Amino acid sequence: MQGIGWIAAIIVGGLAGWIASMIMKADTGIFLNIILGIVGAIIANAILGILGIFAAGSWLPQLIVGIVGACILIWGYRAIKS
Repeated sequence: MQGIGWIAAIIVGGLAGWIASMIMKADTGIFLNIILGIVGAIIANAILGILGIFAAGSWLPQLIVGIVGACILIWGYRAIKS
Protein backbone atom coordinates (compact mmCIF):
# COMPACT_ATOMS: atom_id res chain seq x y z
CA MET A 1 0.00 0.00 0.00
CA GLN A 2 2.68 2.40 -1.01
CA GLY A 3 1.83 6.03 -1.49
CA ILE A 4 -1.04 6.16 0.99
CA GLY A 5 -0.90 6.48 4.77
CA TRP A 6 -1.58 3.78 7.33
CA ILE A 7 -5.09 5.00 8.14
CA ALA A 8 -5.97 5.18 4.45
CA ALA A 9 -4.43 1.72 3.94
CA ILE A 10 -6.71 0.29 6.64
CA ILE A 11 -9.76 1.99 5.15
CA VAL A 12 -8.91 0.96 1.58
CA GLY A 13 -8.02 -2.54 2.77
CA GLY A 14 -11.29 -2.91 4.63
CA LEU A 15 -13.23 -1.68 1.63
CA ALA A 16 -11.31 -3.99 -0.71
CA GLY A 17 -11.88 -6.96 1.58
CA TRP A 18 -15.58 -6.19 1.88
CA ILE A 19 -16.00 -5.86 -1.90
CA ALA A 20 -14.03 -9.08 -2.43
CA SER A 21 -16.19 -10.92 0.10
CA MET A 22 -19.28 -9.73 -1.77
CA ILE A 23 -17.83 -10.83 -5.13
CA MET A 24 -16.72 -14.22 -3.80
CA LYS A 25 -19.86 -14.66 -1.65
CA ALA A 26 -17.70 -15.22 1.44
CA ASP A 27 -19.11 -14.93 4.93
CA THR A 28 -16.39 -12.93 6.69
CA GLY A 29 -16.50 -10.29 9.37
CA ILE A 30 -15.20 -6.72 9.23
CA PHE A 31 -11.88 -7.58 10.89
CA LEU A 32 -11.17 -10.39 8.44
CA ASN A 33 -12.23 -8.09 5.56
CA ILE A 34 -9.57 -5.58 6.61
CA ILE A 35 -6.92 -8.30 6.90
CA LEU A 36 -7.87 -9.86 3.55
CA GLY A 37 -7.84 -6.48 1.83
CA ILE A 38 -4.47 -5.38 3.20
CA VAL A 39 -2.72 -8.74 2.79
CA GLY A 40 -4.35 -9.20 -0.60
CA ALA A 41 -3.09 -5.81 -1.74
CA ILE A 42 0.42 -6.62 -0.51
CA ILE A 43 0.43 -9.96 -2.33
CA ALA A 44 -1.07 -8.53 -5.52
CA ASN A 45 1.39 -5.60 -5.47
CA ALA A 46 4.27 -8.08 -5.09
CA ILE A 47 3.01 -10.21 -7.99
CA LEU A 48 2.50 -7.15 -10.18
CA GLY A 49 5.95 -5.86 -9.19
CA ILE A 50 7.53 -9.11 -10.37
CA LEU A 51 5.74 -8.64 -13.69
CA GLY A 52 7.01 -5.06 -13.89
CA ILE A 53 3.61 -3.44 -13.30
CA PHE A 54 3.34 -0.94 -10.46
CA ALA A 55 0.05 0.44 -9.13
CA ALA A 56 0.02 4.20 -8.69
CA GLY A 57 0.10 5.60 -5.19
CA SER A 58 -3.49 6.82 -5.10
CA TRP A 59 -6.32 4.99 -3.37
CA LEU A 60 -8.26 3.84 -6.47
CA PRO A 61 -5.52 1.64 -8.01
CA GLN A 62 -4.73 0.31 -4.55
CA LEU A 63 -8.42 -0.50 -4.04
CA ILE A 64 -8.54 -2.46 -7.31
CA VAL A 65 -5.32 -4.30 -6.49
CA GLY A 66 -6.63 -5.02 -2.98
CA ILE A 67 -9.88 -6.45 -4.35
CA VAL A 68 -8.02 -8.72 -6.76
CA GLY A 69 -5.59 -9.82 -4.05
CA ALA A 70 -8.36 -10.47 -1.52
CA CYS A 71 -10.29 -12.50 -4.11
CA ILE A 72 -7.16 -14.58 -4.70
CA LEU A 73 -6.79 -15.13 -0.95
CA ILE A 74 -10.42 -16.18 -0.55
CA TRP A 75 -10.09 -18.55 -3.51
CA GLY A 76 -6.88 -20.02 -2.06
CA TYR A 77 -8.47 -20.49 1.35
CA ARG A 78 -11.42 -22.29 -0.20
CA ALA A 79 -9.09 -24.50 -2.27
CA ILE A 80 -7.08 -25.52 0.79
CA LYS A 81 -10.17 -25.95 2.97
CA SER A 82 -11.91 -28.32 0.52
